Amino acid sequence: MTTSPTMQTALTPLPDGQVRSEQAVLLPFMAPRLQGDCRPEGKLELSLWGAGKLATLSFSGWTGPFVYAPNRVETANGGGLHVAQSMPALFLKGAKLRSITPSRRCAWWGGLMPRQPIERSGERRTVRTAWGVVVAEQRTDGVLVVAGATQEEAEKALAIDPAAVIDEARGYVERCDAMPEAQPLMRSMISQGLHAALSSVRRDEHGAFAGLAAGQAYSAPARTYYRDGYWTLQALLDREPAAVRGQIDLLARGIQPDGEAPSGVILTGPAQAEEWEKVRRSHPKIKLEHLRPGDWWSDHFDSPLFFILTIGDYIRATGDTVPVSLYWDKIVTIFERYCGFDVAGNGLPVKPRHDRDWADNVYRHGYVAYDLGLWIGALDVIAEYGIDPAVAEKATAVAVKARASLDEALLQPNGIYADYGTKDDFVEDHLTLDSLTLLRFRAVSPERAKIVLAKVQETLESRNNQTQPYGDWGVLCAYPPFKRPKDTREKSYFAYRYHNGSDWPYLTGLYAEQRLAYGLEGFDYPLLRWWQTCLEEGWMGAVEYFSPPWGRGSLLQGWSSMPAAAALAYRDRVLAANR
Repeated sequence: MTTSPTMQTALTPLPDGQVRSEQAVLLPFMAPRLQGDCRPEGKLELSLWGAGKLATLSFSGWTGPFVYAPNRVETANGGGLHVAQSMPALFLKGAKLRSITPSRRCAWWGGLMPRQPIERSGERRTVRTAWGVVVAEQRTDGVLVVAGATQEEAEKALAIDPAAVIDEARGYVERCDAMPEAQPLMRSMISQGLHAALSSVRRDEHGAFAGLAAGQAYSAPARTYYRDGYWTLQALLDREPAAVRGQIDLLARGIQPDGEAPSGVILTGPAQAEEWEKVRRSHPKIKLEHLRPGDWWSDHFDSPLFFILTIGDYIRATGDTVPVSLYWDKIVTIFERYCGFDVAGNGLPVKPRHDRDWADNVYRHGYVAYDLGLWIGALDVIAEYGIDPAVAEKATAVAVKARASLDEALLQPNGIYADYGTKDDFVEDHLTLDSLTLLRFRAVSPERAKIVLAKVQETLESRNNQTQPYGDWGVLCAYPPFKRPKDTREKSYFAYRYHNGSDWPYLTGLYAEQRLAYGLEGFDYPLLRWWQTCLEEGWMGAVEYFSPPWGRGSLLQGWSSMPAAAALAYRDRVLAANR
């Protein structure tokens, strides 16, 4: 991986917010129904939200240079990919269809199905699976490709004209271009970041809201997450408030009678749901983690708190208090559940030793700074919007006690808050970006917040940390690496990998947001360095995470819109520094 910001990049940001490359790079795309990967040299992998992977197409491909935008790639000779918004349709302009192959599994866990013969009618080819249909039709100037969970949905999409697909694709690119006054690097980051958020808004075959996708790689089984959705919707509160309202209703399904909630709520269509349920009941690991049919990884410590925080943010953005009334009983149950984790009576819930919050490769336990920030934020929502005065008053009192107890529990001599632990057992005292939830939800004083942010700049910004060996590449999510190997597993077992030091743009965006919120300079580095790395490496889309020795996670990740959300929330300040 490139470690110097001065090296030649694979992708170059353009003044109009698009991105150019001489060589073809992978373009992930995601629309309300359709999603997949396009390789401009001539390969297309196609999936449908709620159904799974449908088909792989090969086509004649295009020659560079290439210009990329959200859900679009164009070439100098007029060819390119254009993805519609109103229908599950795309157009491969200037291409010739070579082959189409139906998928035999809806996902890696799905049962292997026999392939049905490809139906041919003139220039049209139709492939069918047990979970969806794809139709590819050669037109004079390109290939129209449509899909559907049913034949009816696919046929409806076939009615769209390629010119309309191109027009819808252009309109979507313009919508994502939300800071046209900015310089190319910032402008392209905003465009791709906002694309990650807007494209997470999914629809079912009837056009109804069907959840905020965590990213392009999360359609099998289709699910929506409490935490991923929360950070994704920060860019949507003033752009797609109806989607945020629908997200609250979907998340409410996962809240259990005792206030527990899974990592995410499963939203599959009927065919995929039937297949997933077979796996959920039989797979030796999956059946231990997914305890109920609608659960994606049951009992996550942070999820119920994000449910309350989502309601609070929605009310502040829209003034609509209906969700708090509608789900008040669930809110109270969650409140009482976490009060039950307060074993010391100091207002701070103690997390059991398990790997079920965002750091799901780490067995964090005791007082966890990240979770405590969420808890105090949730208490403030209950105190401000509670419809039962007695509960609101109690939440206010608990919030006061929690804030007063925080320093005793986690504050370290160097001025930062420890990651997790208890003083009578073990304390993981390294600095983490996710501890900035304490700042976002005003759990600490402004003076303390600025001390913490100075330490983050000094320790977690790779350009300032001379003890990490990889130079200037991004913002580490944690440093030093975890002290106790037995507290980590899988990817996070390795230093600088995953939760153990990778750059997660959603957390980098949280950090930039807090620098902006507290009036500090230096917000441009967390806003842009991660995106510069993407351009250097040829990663077209808002990446999930990355680090020099270990590479990247998924592309087109919803919550990686946080840097764009932060920049747009503080637009005037960001532009003043970026002209």
